[in-house]
Formats: sequence, structure tokens, C-alpha cells
Amino acid sequence: MQEQIHKKIGKNLQDIRKSRSLSLDAVAELSGVSKGMLGQIERGESNPTISVLWKIVNGLRISFATLMEDASPQVSVVAMEETTPLVEEEGAYRAFPIFPFEQDRGFEVYSVLIEPGTSHQSEAHYEGVEEFIMVMDGELRVEVGGESYTLKPTLAMRFSADQPHTYTNDTDKTIRYVTLIHYPSANR
Repeated sequence: MQEQIHKKIGKNLQDIRKSRSLSLDAVAELSGVSKGMLGQIERGESNPTISVLWKIVNGLRISFATLMEDASPQVSVVAMEETTPLVEEEGAYRAFPIFPFEQDRGFEVYSVLIEPGTSHQSEAHYEGVEEFIMVMDGELRVEVGGESYTLKPTLAMRFSADQPHTYTNDTDKTIRYVTLIHYPSANR
């Protein structure tokens, strides 16, 4: 059975308030909505008007939809073979979006396969973007900032991705690595 909207709003409001370590008094001060009304909303005892919701979202500086979204699952299990890869270099470079970008998280995670003898050049991302690479199988050569770095399974790398960078497999075996791309909060 689908949760009633006012109960969903109440739970989301309470989760946001607690995640920010705010008291009901603090949210009342930020939003102009009384502490009593906020408590009723959080407990699902009140079905707030749109104008009350606008006061809350403006006070907390969140989107209107944030109060009505379904909660994210506590556990997500992703099977790489069930994702559709981004394919480059005629299929020799495949990036599987394991955890695609979500606005509130600010990052995305890919599992990448590069076939032997393949090189893939990535354009510069916007300023402040960072990449984190962890090699799982094989030996990956990364060129960034005029330098070349060789990564094996015991090594990891972080770099500013706001410059062109290249991933190369100089070996005769497929490379598998995981990359996390972090986007700066100022741009979220």
C-alpha cells in the first residue's frame, strides 16, 4: 500500500531536520512555521497546506520535491552485468555505471574494463572535479598533468580531473578498475 503523502512529508522533514542536527525550535525559526505545527507534520498528524510547505522548504533551502520523495533504500546491490556500459574505442573501453550521479550525493562510481592495447582520452571535466581510481585487475597507465602513472591492484590514485587525462592498457590482459568521480558541492 502506498504511503499517504502527509506521512511521507512528515518522515522526510524529520529525517532532514535530524540529519542537520536541528531542533524543532530551530526549524521554526528558519521557516516561520510554529514548532507545534512542525511536530504535527513530522508525526503525520497534519496535512500541511502548500503555503506551509513552501515556508519549510525555503527555510531549509531544499527543493519542494525533497519533502515528497520516496526514501532511498538503505541497501542497494548492483550487478555490473545488469547495467548498460558506456562504450568507447570500438568496444575496447567499457564504463559500467554502478552508482550513477545523484544530485544530493555529488559523486558517481563506474567499473571500467579496458582491453589490451587500448588507450582512452578523457576531456577535462569542469573545475574542482576529482577522480579516484582503484585498480582491481591488471596494470593501468594514467596520464594527467604531463605525467604518467602506472597503477597495479595494490595502488590507488586521486587527481584533479579538470584537465585532459588518458587511461591506457599497455598489457596483453584486460584491465578492470573502479573510478569514483566527485563533483564539488558548490556546483550541486
